[in-house]
Amino acid sequence: MITSLFVWWFKLKGWKVHGTIPGEIRKAVVIAAPHTSQWDFVYSLAAFKILGLKVSYLAKQELFRFPIKWILESTGGIPVKRDRSQKLVDQMAERINESEQLYMMIPAEGTRKAVTNWKSGFYYAALKAGVPVMPGFLDYKNKLAGFGPPIHLSGDKDKDMKIIYEFYKDITAKHPALFNPEAIRID
Repeated sequence: MITSLFVWWFKLKGWKVHGTIPGEIRKAVVIAAPHTSQWDFVYSLAAFKILGLKVSYLAKQELFRFPIKWILESTGGIPVKRDRSQKLVDQMAERINESEQLYMMIPAEGTRKAVTNWKSGFYYAALKAGVPVMPGFLDYKNKLAGFGPPIHLSGDKDKDMKIIYEFYKDITAKHPALFNPEAIRID
């Protein structure tokens, strides 16, 4: 129900969906980028709803409290403890492997603030699970939300991240000063 409101807002604001996840891809790690605003959540979930795709995403456990707990759980949210090592990559890969169909959306920047490097969890979770990465995007300049072509990771971080950089380099975030395409690299 809440995502129906997100779709209404999405359309009211003049947004359109561009690209989808190919039907033969039943499992993938979806990069959620750029991630500079809380509005990214609304527009991302609206795009998934319009495309008829069910998504799962990670959110800090502290958010899973009344009144938004129900919203997070009903829209695919998975609580994550961030205060200690959780072997999160292993948990994500295991969850993907155990599922018949799963699109795990991960904000690779790890925060809405400007970053100098992306977090590597999305990359290693996809490698470990043996699934492609789908570059999901929100382009506020053109009011487009959707997906680029699937990226089948090679294990060569530099090569793979260059492909991801090429996709995102011309995407405009809600707050452009907080999205740095040069940060699209992992250690």
